[in-house]
Amino acid sequence: MKLSPFVFVLTAATVAAAGPVTKAVAVLSPTQGSTASGKVVFTKVEGGVKVSVSLTGLKEGPHGFHIHEFGDCSAPDATSAGGHFNPGGEPHAGPKDAHRHTGDLGNIEANKDGVATAEYVDAGVSFEGATAVLGRGVIVHEKADDLKTQPTGAAGGRVACGVVGAAKGE
Repeated sequence: MKLSPFVFVLTAATVAAAGPVTKAVAVLSPTQGSTASGKVVFTKVEGGVKVSVSLTGLKEGPHGFHIHEFGDCSAPDATSAGGHFNPGGEPHAGPKDAHRHTGDLGNIEANKDGVATAEYVDAGVSFEGATAVLGRGVIVHEKADDLKTQPTGAAGGRVACGVVGAAKGE
């Protein structure tokens, strides 16, 4: 079905009327053969976006944690989410490096019970412009990201996937 320009204008006006996005959430579900799941909340704050992570069902240890280019978790192994979100064409690196993929969020550490929580502010992530994460995929990998191997950090397969969607602000 092809939408008329009139319908598009009404849709864009409706989104614009809702105001700027200040909060988003990705609910992560396990990929095939995994038990990892949880939630990542993104909140606009002074200096960037606060990233709050709460995951369960992971193997103990570090796991690569990235924003991927597509908000599509439909493939059983989440490869439908594409590669790391990298609008600037930068090399893969750590989240504190000056030159990195926007989607390079580093690692999250699961405890002996398979639980991982983290909270930090990322200045490289936003809700608008070239680095906007809305509609992108959030992926948790099976292994640690070494923060240097190109283009993925050698983090292994994908154990959980979720799509970043706008949420009601506070």
